[in-house]
Parts: sequence; structure tokens; C-alpha cells
Amino acid sequence: MSCVFCEIAKKNIPSKFVYEDDLVMAIMDIKPICDGHTLVIPKDHYDTFLDAPKEVIDRMNDVAKMLTPIIMEATGEKGLTYSINYGDKQEIKHLHLHLMGDFRKPATHDIDTMYEKIMEGLNEKETEKES
Repeated sequence: MSCVFCEIAKKNIPSKFVYEDDLVMAIMDIKPICDGHTLVIPKDHYDTFLDAPKEVIDRMNDVAKMLTPIIMEATGEKGLTYSINYGDKQEIKHLHLHLMGDFRKPATHDIDTMYEKIMEGLNEKETEKES
């Protein structure tokens, strides 16, 4: 059986990428728990964070740190939950990090709207860097 995240990394399954480099990708969760629910995922398959090399975990953290204020701005939240499920808690047995605004509130915006807001925030950040 094929891993859905490995297939997304190979571009065999379409997804809304908000970030991608040689080690990790960040995508909009297809079944968002809340607005802005984003996943940071290693491109190579590691079942859990215990299996992943430090370099991959560090990159996931760097991407989460970069995306956190952008997701917060896009959702209007003043905080964000950073969560990695392990073992039986993993729905998909491929390491992934959840970035979620207020997971106690159901998503009120569709994925496309949140994707556009997050991409707008990323583009503004890039423009600021270039200035």
C-alpha cells in the first residue's frame, strides 16, 4: 500500500503547497480541523519523529516557525497549536507536523480561501525581504 504523503511529495496527488524545499513540504490539510490547518511533512518517508534524522526535524521546525505568524495573521488567531502525533495517534503513518489556529473552533472558511490568504502572507513576507 502506498503512502499518501509520499505520493503528494512525488506530485502524484495534487495538493495545495504553501512551502517546499529539498527536505520538506507544507500543504493545506485536506480535512482541516480548523481554519488554516497546515501540515509540514518530510518528503522522505519516516514513520515517526523517532525515525527522522535531526536535519529533517530541524527543517520542519524552521518551516513551522516561518509559517506560524503567517497562519496566525491569515486566521486572525493570537496563538497556534503545533502538534506531532505518534504511534496509534497517527492517522497516516508518515511523520507530519500539524499547525492549527484554534482547533476548538471548526473551520469556517474553505481550503481555497485559507490557501489564498496564507500565500498572500508569504508573498508579502518575500516582498519585505527584497526591500
